[in-house]
Amino acid sequence: MIDLLIVIAYFAIVFIAAISGRSGKEVSTEEYFLSSRNLRWYSIALSTIATNINGYQFLGMMGSAYLYGLAQASLEINAIQGILFATFIFVPMYLKDRVMTITQFIKTRLGERVSLAYSLANIALFSTITLGAALFWGAYAADLVFEEYLKIIHEDRIIRISILVVGLGVFSATYTYLGGLAAVVKTDIIQFVILLLGGFVVLFVAIHHLGGWKELYIKTPDLMHLHLPADHEKLPWIHIFGLFLLNINYWCANQTVIQRSLAAKNLKEAQVGLMVGGLMKYVMAVLIVIPGIALVGILGENGLTEPDLAFPYLVKTYLPVGLKGIILCALFASLMSTVDSTFNSLATLWSIDIYKGYINKEATEKQIVQTGRNTILITLITGILMGLVLLYVKFENPENAFTHTLNELRYYINCGIVVLICAAAFLAAPNHRMALVAFVSTIPLHIIIIQLFPEMNYFVRAGWVIVVAFTILVIGSWKDSWSELTRSWSELIQYNEDKTIAQIGMGLGVSLVLLHIIFH
Repeated sequence: MIDLLIVIAYFAIVFIAAISGRSGKEVSTEEYFLSSRNLRWYSIALSTIATNINGYQFLGMMGSAYLYGLAQASLEINAIQGILFATFIFVPMYLKDRVMTITQFIKTRLGERVSLAYSLANIALFSTITLGAALFWGAYAADLVFEEYLKIIHEDRIIRISILVVGLGVFSATYTYLGGLAAVVKTDIIQFVILLLGGFVVLFVAIHHLGGWKELYIKTPDLMHLHLPADHEKLPWIHIFGLFLLNINYWCANQTVIQRSLAAKNLKEAQVGLMVGGLMKYVMAVLIVIPGIALVGILGENGLTEPDLAFPYLVKTYLPVGLKGIILCALFASLMSTVDSTFNSLATLWSIDIYKGYINKEATEKQIVQTGRNTILITLITGILMGLVLLYVKFENPENAFTHTLNELRYYINCGIVVLICAAAFLAAPNHRMALVAFVSTIPLHIIIIQLFPEMNYFVRAGWVIVVAFTILVIGSWKDSWSELTRSWSELIQYNEDKTIAQIGMGLGVSLVLLHIIFH
């Protein structure tokens, strides 16, 4: 009963925080979609990382860490590279152009057709796999850990999880519909605090039952390596090259993540917020990966049959009443912080890029905002449907580390987006037609490489797809010399006049290199 009261209180606090400060007056597009471009660094940091953390980190990544060890942390810590690119190259460009969507930035550099392709690809991806995965993981995780509480919803597990998918989706859509980005940021800050609290509880409990931090190297030494052999099925060390490029997509070209930076009060606030968020990624790597490794040492030979049960096992077995309620809130927070941000970004992309750009070019502020709100309602339906599809797929393949399956699906589109955003930022005079060709070519390139090299790791494959497609674009854009085609690094890298910003960035970059050396 105590746990359920904690959860009820959490939902009440989130909803009240989301709608607080609303007035009856009409809001402008910048107020609704970008919180009047007035976000401070702490709001950017907390909201960005809360958006990034999902139920699949606690369930899928911890399950993968149970199988593969510290190597799973690579997906978290290497985010620093993408965050630094966003901080010093991409976000300064976006803020200089005062864009509301990344599509607008691409349009000025690659033309209308390419920008339309970019926007539609993101809308398709966000409204299906991104929303569906967030809803699925949150509901699935909650049911795995708190089945005995949630049986009041329905006795049948699949029906119960389906009801959770629908209910949590509707709740998140409601406050996002009402409050826009301002509501999303306020709730994300609350949700991140809950996430952090829940994560530390599970971490310390796992380490306590293992016998201390040193036992990680005594009982699970084989799992304490950041780099696995080059022929490893899922996480070979060479995957970091493909991940390097894919991080540009997620941290630099993803409207859901970048929208907070677009809403920054100024460049300094955006850059500080992003780098503080980068430090938080280190913390999240520890919270997500270490408990999975510790559980291997705790259980010994009596291991789990399904890796994604690692997190539920720790919570069910070792946490007392009251703390379990906090963990359930953390799972719901991980879901809603991703879902509400995705809804807001979908509303922005559709209403600004498509509705205002093509359907009603003379649309008023009121019409644009209302179109964004309608988009939230429509994509709620597509997200729920995809969540139910993923639920079916997971139950058909319970033994797989499902996080990798979802990554492979995303990368069919994400590779093309990396090609476009790199062309827009790094090439001085890219050929617009060849940019579209390169973008479209990434899907057949994926299929061809899978047929020729079926055993190739999907991160490595994604890296090759991006390199080949970008090479096609460069060759098609070539004129006389490399210097005329590309921008100089001095032109690309921008930071506030305060040198501290640059020094912090250098420190973050060095820390990432050191981690790879120390934990190789």
